[in-house]
Amino acid sequence: MPLSNAPEPTATEPKHRIRAVHTAATVTVYQAYSPAIGLPAARDGRFPAHWKRDRTTWIKPSFLWMMYRCGWATKEGQETVLAVEIDRAGFEWALQHACLAHYQRGVHPDRATWQRLLKRSPARVQWDPERDLHLRPLPYRSLQLGLGGEAARRYADEWTVSITDLTPLARRIHGHLRDGEPEAARRLLPDERPYPVTGGLPPHLGG
Repeated sequence: MPLSNAPEPTATEPKHRIRAVHTAATVTVYQAYSPAIGLPAARDGRFPAHWKRDRTTWIKPSFLWMMYRCGWATKEGQETVLAVEIDRAGFEWALQHACLAHYQRGVHPDRATWQRLLKRSPARVQWDPERDLHLRPLPYRSLQLGLGGEAARRYADEWTVSITDLTPLARRIHGHLRDGEPEAARRLLPDERPYPVTGGLPPHLGG
């Protein structure tokens, strides 16, 4: 995975932007699981049969937001951090078919319309504060994409290109921070760049 020694983004970032490791064909997202799911997924490059395809699963293009969520792979049930490389066409299909997870005035004509959209959408979007190297909130936001129903099944069985266990990397970065070596930690961060959504971020996602 590409690594970066670039400085962290500044507050001049737009409020909503997708930043991710990406290639011409794929985008990398992060999830954290128990070893019972995470280890066979990384070993086989696909999610195991007991991964629940009928439940909503949340994917995050921001590595540091994932670290905030899983506590550097220390929280129970989130001890294995996965980098999941998925097809860009599938990722953008999910964005086009997503609904904001929360009602937002100016995006939805009314709350009842939003509730109907949310109920029938196979994906949902949350914008959460991006995190700095010490997991403190920044003044701009990063994408969380919830995949349910058709989207979850496509993610697991069609869109996934590769799955890599990043737990050792997470622990190494965290170790540098504990040792008071933030620059060494920063040099190991995945190289997340603005993701060029085809046609721009859909306006129904609050961008």
